[in-house]
Amino acid sequence: MSLLPAAAPLRRRLLLPALAALSLFTAVVPAQGTAQAHQAGLRCPHSACGSTSVGQPSLAPPSQEPCTSKEQVVCRIREMTPAERYEARDVRVRYHQLLTDMGRRRCELERAGASPETVARELVRMRNEAKDIARAGMTPAQVAALEERNRKKYGNPLGPTADQLHTKYGSWEEVVESAGRTSAAVDGELGLAYKACPCSRTH
Repeated sequence: MSLLPAAAPLRRRLLLPALAALSLFTAVVPAQGTAQAHQAGLRCPHSACGSTSVGQPSLAPPSQEPCTSKEQVVCRIREMTPAERYEARDVRVRYHQLLTDMGRRRCELERAGASPETVARELVRMRNEAKDIARAGMTPAQVAALEERNRKKYGNPLGPTADQLHTKYGSWEEVVESAGRTSAAVDGELGLAYKACPCSRTH
């Protein structure tokens, strides 16, 4: 099933780094690693974190007015039809699930004593791997356009590498933090909110 309508001009935009990777997240995190984390006493209190519905996408027709938002993705969402916005919302929920999975993986690695660099490289790998999976729902022309954009900007078709992000942020700790961020403006435009799940020990 396609992640977004075939005719939606926003699909490429939603799959750019602002939204990261958006599909089949259970294939990204090894089940064995998750089981080991639970055995180590880690948990994520799902009732207090993750993706939450706080409203619904706008039912207004595609906006023809100049967009005042600083977020390009917000502007593109406002140019969508209501049906396209609801499909974009489903994609965004899947992205939130990726963030949750990445948070669990971060907990596993930090509990095992992994260095910030090791954690950062794993989280960036997960994001980029999921981007590649998400492109299965795009047309060849859309994939080619997106990959060309990433080649020009990052030198590879998937997006920024861990080393490029380290150069941008200045430390592996900042790369780790940036990997789990989400845009509240984009989330809100689609009637969603996201709260990261903290690592904790069971008692």
